[in-house]
Order: sequence, then structure tokens, then C-alpha cells
Amino acid sequence: MNSRFNFLVFAILAMSTIGCTVKPQPIVYGSDVCHFCSMTIVDQQHAAQFVTDKGKAFKFDASECMMNHLKEVDNFKGALFLVNDYEAPGELIDATKATFLISKGIPSPMGEFLTAFGTKEGAEMAQSGNGGDLFTWEELKSRFSN
Repeated sequence: MNSRFNFLVFAILAMSTIGCTVKPQPIVYGSDVCHFCSMTIVDQQHAAQFVTDKGKAFKFDASECMMNHLKEVDNFKGALFLVNDYEAPGELIDATKATFLISKGIPSPMGEFLTAFGTKEGAEMAQSGNGGDLFTWEELKSRFSN
């Protein structure tokens, strides 16, 4: 009886630990739905995701949907903020290290023309061909908080 109880306690602890792993979840393009606007996520160059410190992932069809959602949540402290790298479709990168471009020359799913780049050089090259303004993560958060 005692070994059965110990096993049950161990199993419950193991499952609760596994359920709280803070890591990105794969985005299933064409199937997953944006947490903010409820549109199907299809664009592999503009999708985004954040993961809470408890491991819950929220997926978005565009970086601007993630930013607009964060604006509505008071004092949110996520564990991971991720965006698609425009130059590597489908690849999620750390949003806090990305360079963002707002340019009318590069449409995004929700019409805010917001695009993320894994490198500042890539963003600058896109800016030279499309115009627009560059932002760091902190500058972008400030822009969307107003």
C-alpha cells in the first residue's frame, strides 16, 4: 500500500513538472488560431508567440497581434517572447533580440506593416529597399503601449 501511495505522489509531481516546462510550442500553420484576433495563422514570416512563466503558449498570426494583446494585459511578465524571422520563414526567434521594421513596403497580416528580423543588418537592408522605421523590442513595446 505504501509503495502504491509513493508511486502516485511521484506520478503527480512528475506530471505537474512536465506541464510547466517553459518552451515554445510549434505553430501549425493553416490550423492554429491567433489568440488575439482569432484568424487562422498562415503567414510564416509574421507569426508570433509568447510563453508564460508557467509554460502556457499563446500563438498569434502577427507580431502586432501579440503586441496589442500584451497592451491589454497589466504588468504581464512572460518567460519567452518569440517572432518569426522574416528572412527565415517559420523560424521563431527571440523577440527581445530582434530588430523590427514598420514599413508600408512590407504588408503584415493585420495591416500594421510590422516585420521582425533576426539581425539588424537584415532589417536595414529591408529598410533600404522599402523605407520605414526600425525599432528594438523596448522601443516597439513603448510604441504599442501608447
